[in-house]
Amino acid sequence: MKTPLDILCLYGARALRGFGDGFAILILPVYLTAIGFSPREIGFVASASLLGTAALTLIVGFIAPRFELRNLFLAGAGLIVLTGLIFPAAEALAPVLLVAFIGSINPSGGDLGMLVPLEHALLTKETADRDRTGVFARYSLIGALTAAVGALAAALPELLASHGWPKLGAIKLMFYLYAALGLLAALLYTRLPRDHTHAENRPKSALGPSRNIVYQLAALFSLDAFAGGFVVQSLLALWLFQKFDLSLEAASLFFFCSSLLGAMSFPVAAWLSRRIGLVNTMVFTHIPSSLCLIAAAFSSDLTVVLSLLLVRSALSQMDVPTRSSYVMAVVTPAERTAAASVTAVPRSLASSISPAIAGFMLAGPFSALPLVVCGALKIGYDLALLRMFRHTKPPEEA
Repeated sequence: MKTPLDILCLYGARALRGFGDGFAILILPVYLTAIGFSPREIGFVASASLLGTAALTLIVGFIAPRFELRNLFLAGAGLIVLTGLIFPAAEALAPVLLVAFIGSINPSGGDLGMLVPLEHALLTKETADRDRTGVFARYSLIGALTAAVGALAAALPELLASHGWPKLGAIKLMFYLYAALGLLAALLYTRLPRDHTHAENRPKSALGPSRNIVYQLAALFSLDAFAGGFVVQSLLALWLFQKFDLSLEAASLFFFCSSLLGAMSFPVAAWLSRRIGLVNTMVFTHIPSSLCLIAAAFSSDLTVVLSLLLVRSALSQMDVPTRSSYVMAVVTPAERTAAASVTAVPRSLASSISPAIAGFMLAGPFSALPLVVCGALKIGYDLALLRMFRHTKPPEEA
């Protein structure tokens, strides 16, 4: 069947945002280090960014029924543009924290922000149950592949510096590229119809019969996100820079490969979920990835560390499309936007706390401690998810 225009536009916007996040997560710590920030201050900036993302997503969750969905998409794209234009002008800690809080730069490798719940709800609305996980897998695949290309683009400042450009100026140029991507995303969002917010049978409250399930999932996802915040890619890159003196060019290549492996896992996750179920796919691919992260923390060999992190990348992202698909499947159609927002906001709040803690750990005697904490917490999350939801099936598994 022909893919609807709405979904194609969302795929395109996801690609643009993925490319921008791909280089921003590497450029951000390099830029902040270049203007004199310490690892602890960089951790605070990462936390401020994630906390602001959570607050904005929560606001959008409350106001979405009152506004045209297309207008909310355009507002999100406009925020990307403003972030890219304003961030290079902020060099003191206070304005940087402010821009990080209200802006859209994402220090994590995942796709966070006010646009994600809106896109998830729209994707589900135009997709049959049997095809839902596959659509989310393609959505995630597009984002991951473009993020991988974006990671390669993070080497551009070094390339420009080798040809005589001031390095700080070359880094700031990447923020302007980030703004341009937001403008292109806005053009795609203008193609969306104007009537998606006027759904019939809208519940009187944001969440109705699925409230308990959504709250339980939100709590579990918060634990997972809190754990992941210890190794957001900006801080993971900083750890590699500090412990192994990894160059920005080498880090760019590594995160390209890492993102590529994560991307390749999405179609595998969709295939696997049809055979063992969504919950089992999330759990039994996540636990080995956490063990790889813990093992990497105790290795002093760069080759071993990078190999373990690549194996982790091939496994840890399989829960991205399956998690999104599962949330959309176990709630009623009228609750999808609210469910996506309610499960996303606590994740962002939880993930906004741990980078600041990780910043202190990175400056401590055992700089790999964030990796160990992350792996242990994620294993606890996986076991809890399996225990609580192994019998709650989506429609296609019933």
